[in-house]
Amino acid sequence: MTIVTGMLGFVVILVIVQLWLFTATLNATLGGDESIVWPAAWFSLICLGLNAGLLSYLRRMDEVG
Repeated sequence: MTIVTGMLGFVVILVIVQLWLFTATLNATLGGDESIVWPAAWFSLICLGLNAGLLSYLRRMDEVG
């Protein structure tokens, strides 16, 4: 249960980072700076991959236990 709680905390942090990244990217884009769009998109995909990996690990743990 401790591992699941830690994973949940990490997922919450990643989701908050993604929301901040979306807000900052939208603000920069509306301000005329479009150079940040692709790096932000890549970092957001990395966050998505981390979350998907944690979900996959959690499902494997559930099958074993």
